Amino acid sequence: MATRTEIINVRLPLLDENHWFTLTVENGVWVGVDPQSQQIYSSSHQSVDGWRPNANLAVELLDAEGKVMLPGLVDSHMHLDKAFSLNRVGNESGTLQEAVRNYAAKVASFSKEEIRTRIRKAALQSISFGTTSIRTHLDFHVRMGREIALRTLEAALEVKEEFSQYLTLQLFPMIPPAPLTAPEIDLIEEALRMGVDGIGGAPHLSPDPKPSINLIFRLAEKYDRLVDIHTDESDNPEKKTVAIIADVTRQFGYQGRVTVDHLCSLASMPDDEAWGLIEAMRAAELSSITLPAANLYLQGRADHFPVRRGITRVKEIRAAGIPIATASDNIQDPFHPFGRADLLQIALITAYGAHMGSACDIRNLLGMVTEVPAQILGLTEYGITVGNPAKFVLFDAHTPEEIFSDLPERRWVYGGGHWMRIAAPPAHWEVTELTTAWNDVRR
Repeated sequence: MATRTEIINVRLPLLDENHWFTLTVENGVWVGVDPQSQQIYSSSHQSVDGWRPNANLAVELLDAEGKVMLPGLVDSHMHLDKAFSLNRVGNESGTLQEAVRNYAAKVASFSKEEIRTRIRKAALQSISFGTTSIRTHLDFHVRMGREIALRTLEAALEVKEEFSQYLTLQLFPMIPPAPLTAPEIDLIEEALRMGVDGIGGAPHLSPDPKPSINLIFRLAEKYDRLVDIHTDESDNPEKKTVAIIADVTRQFGYQGRVTVDHLCSLASMPDDEAWGLIEAMRAAELSSITLPAANLYLQGRADHFPVRRGITRVKEIRAAGIPIATASDNIQDPFHPFGRADLLQIALITAYGAHMGSACDIRNLLGMVTEVPAQILGLTEYGITVGNPAKFVLFDAHTPEEIFSDLPERRWVYGGGHWMRIAAPPAHWEVTELTTAWNDVRR
């Protein structure tokens, strides 16, 4: 494996669209990010089209020929443990309520190995499409006892360790609604001591969400963990749990450390009410995540025309200065029967659902799967910057507009000092360092 890689004629739309760049990686770290005054023509640099790594070469000289590069994509909200469970758990009505009910009924029957296999498969698929960082929420059924509750967490911790060289994986157990018994709270605290990155839940599903929200914050404060809460995933305009979360965030002094996801009810209420809640979010320094694929699928099921579609007020939240990312949520499970762990596909769905198609919108969408979620996850060495670990995806596209119009299958993905996906005609790919693991989960 080459210890030095130089790529000329790269486009970096998140950095500077007026120049092409020469990029240099040594031992998996960026050592050069240099603008070019013009396109470089070099007989010593091989086009990435049709190229394969040569283990006998210490230096790789590549020509991107004007293709677009982004830092490794960041999926800020997934449910890796549920991914690919649709063959085990159905959802005839297509509602959130049935999905929750049916999945909970099957939890005890899932072995740790089955859960681990699903997490690995979804993680590998994410990597293959250019994602190098994921925050996953994990079911944590403490009312079913210690052994069942810890299966998912243990499986996720094992995958996190296995893929640590290639993938930053954050784990957020979802605690059930209060009231909880003392042994159940002890089990949650055990999970927090096991090395998870934060704590979450879905308190809006409870008739009285405040006790659950207070418990989440008390435990987060005690163990110095981030908070990420499923919030107001409902068509009901009276669902305003985000206001309680904003208040509790300020009470605990947790500004800048709390993320709220979904926020579907904002799209159902009048403008003045929505703007009041958005201002409360801004004042509490909340971050936010829209989950357009699952919410467009799940919401509005009880409506007659016109049908509400669930996606939150993306443009308004962003205009208020609140960080907002877009993410995959669920993949091929009872909550969302489609999806392939491709954040570019999710960004396109966001564009449709939130009416984002201008040149400025398209660039904002690229930020919503890179820089914004990196900020939400607290990634401190992120981006194509000298000194940072080199994690990137090179697309077979020459402009941001082409990325969205073509959804290019051909992608070159790099991380952990290795090429992880090499694209070659016709849309063929391989995971060079993860081939064995990938073949294991495809069987």
